[in-house]
Amino acid sequence: MAKRHLAITMGDPAGIGPEIIVKACARLRERLDASDLKLLIIGSRRAFDLANAQLAAGIAVTQVGAAEPDWPNLGFLQADDESMSIQPGVLSADGGRFSFKAVEQGVRLALSGRVGGIVTAPLNKEALNKAGYHYPGHTEMLAELTGVRGSVMLLAHGNMRVSHVSTHVALQDVPSRLTPERLRHVIDLTRKALLGIGIARPRIAVAALNPHAGEGGLFGRQDIEVSQPVIDDMAKEGLDVVGPVPGDTVFVKLRAGQYDAVVAMYHDQGHIPVKLLGFEVDPATGEWQELSGVNITLGLPIIRTSVDHGTAFDIAGKGIANERSMIEAIEYAERLATE
Repeated sequence: MAKRHLAITMGDPAGIGPEIIVKACARLRERLDASDLKLLIIGSRRAFDLANAQLAAGIAVTQVGAAEPDWPNLGFLQADDESMSIQPGVLSADGGRFSFKAVEQGVRLALSGRVGGIVTAPLNKEALNKAGYHYPGHTEMLAELTGVRGSVMLLAHGNMRVSHVSTHVALQDVPSRLTPERLRHVIDLTRKALLGIGIARPRIAVAALNPHAGEGGLFGRQDIEVSQPVIDDMAKEGLDVVGPVPGDTVFVKLRAGQYDAVVAMYHDQGHIPVKLLGFEVDPATGEWQELSGVNITLGLPIIRTSVDHGTAFDIAGKGIANERSMIEAIEYAERLATE
């Protein structure tokens, strides 16, 4: 079967999205030239051209229309009307507008089968809301655009794969989000994703919500009364699911290869270990050297992967952003799209 394009949405054009897309295209140039990889960038052409010129990357990209019957291996689709107010590193409503419009077009193309999946560069939540799009982030936006409820965020860095029962909610609301139905749904989607990347018998651990998995009820009963029965039922069905494993040891065991993925209870519980390992820092200067990791949305009717970092307005337009996470996100989308 012929390869379909992957749509790369630029995110906020004022952030590092244009730069990491240009750098990723430069790194992947041979594959693009050989038709081994096909990309359709969606965003601000002005921001892309600016980054391309500043980096002297020489990326040749062809402007295309969404309705054209065929696209070149590297095409560019304008997300919306350009605005001169969008400047690198400057938060604006126009940047939020472009962020939304790019994702909206990408989702439409993915639902219609024109692209095999979408890979998203980072957006800025404040800019998005200034533009009138009131979403906590990409995950919730994609769920609404695809008409899906109950999507799941999974972060991946090497063998560190962590899905989440809850994400962008206040910590005080987390216990109420842990229900038997939600936990089973997250485990099922996590298992499906692991099968999709070639793991024949996924081993999944469920992280405890409370310290020491509740310590027999002294520190809360959710792990005992909600999580344990679901885990026991799934184990009886022949699935390799264990837990609840205390949060202070479960990620060490994941890193050691005892599991293929962990189901975390809330945003920071799952994000901190993945980002701690994925973000490399120069000990002499304290500056980032590498940003590695992929954000995958499970439970959608389309494939979506993303970089695992933000817009980094503080370094936008300076030519120092790292493209590693973008390349990893593209590679993950390719693997999932061919299954």
